[in-house]
Amino acid sequence: MNHPAMSPPLLTADLPGVGGRIRVRDEDFEVEEVPSYEPCGSGEHLFLWIEKRGVAPEFFARTVAQKLGTHPGNVGTAGLKDRHAVTRQWVSVPRECEPNVAKLDGDGIRVLKTGFHTNKLKPGHLRGNRFRILVRDADRGADVNAVLDRIRTNGMPNFYGPQRFGRDGGTVELGLQCLAGKAPRRIRPFLFRFALSAVQSLLFNDYLARRMRDGLFRTVLAGDVMAKWPVGGLFVAKDVPAEQARFDAKETVTAGPMFGKKTYPAEGVAAEREAVVLRDNGLTPGSFGGFGKLALGTRRHNLVYLDDLTAAWEENGLRLSFTLPAGSYATVLLAEVMKTSIAEEGEPEDDDGGGEQ
Repeated sequence: MNHPAMSPPLLTADLPGVGGRIRVRDEDFEVEEVPSYEPCGSGEHLFLWIEKRGVAPEFFARTVAQKLGTHPGNVGTAGLKDRHAVTRQWVSVPRECEPNVAKLDGDGIRVLKTGFHTNKLKPGHLRGNRFRILVRDADRGADVNAVLDRIRTNGMPNFYGPQRFGRDGGTVELGLQCLAGKAPRRIRPFLFRFALSAVQSLLFNDYLARRMRDGLFRTVLAGDVMAKWPVGGLFVAKDVPAEQARFDAKETVTAGPMFGKKTYPAEGVAAEREAVVLRDNGLTPGSFGGFGKLALGTRRHNLVYLDDLTAAWEENGLRLSFTLPAGSYATVLLAEVMKTSIAEEGEPEDDDGGGEQ
């Protein structure tokens, strides 16, 4: 499958990139979770601040559980972190695992600190992720500051990265089969959920790509769903000039659809544009019914502001540092900076899909 929304337009397409290579070594790609909260110091759950490298995310919880002598279902994380990186994140386990914590160190895992808390860590319990990425062999003649200045000013388009869709779009194809009631019989629940979410992500990319191509990236339309920035409630734009002023002041952002049966509805022109995206992809709002909490739908910021985005030249290349909200993709920024195809296997997968929020 080769849908154009898997390779969305760039905000800085007219500016040259630095090229180069990422992830030559694990330490070239550092990711540190920005948690929603710190452990409070008491409770039945032991929180472990873990650094890992070279550990595949799908085996991480199983590895932790095995070493601590507990069930993988007892291991809580806020988001999956990529294998080819140095990552730091909180992990929660039952309090009775404390005597075995020393056994965790080794095989690419290190416990940096611990604490107790009242609840288990669950997906989405994080504010974002802080990145430090080395782009090796980058072109020192390219004006990287022009690219970064535009993104700092206008925000980064909040597209899903290519890893969301699976190799050659395979996860999306599976999701479309699921929506059509033609899913393979023995599909794992996690994969079923992820496949449905991949379709929602593709439709969001399609919606946002059309908006950019029509010159509407920073334009508020009548009936647009707006979200307070950086966090806050949703509302519909009625007084367009007033809402454009708030948008320009970075008080709000437009919010695109993660289609589902309970997606906060747009109105007017904005709703018509969203309906066209569904229709052109052979779907209707009813396509997402019958999946319980897996495809409720939600809204996603069309853009995110990177307040701490910096770049510095080092001996081995260009070092980028920035923080992204949970669910936003570093590969989207890297595509803007490098101007090369980045078909990466992953990075934080902090699901903000169409399921429960």
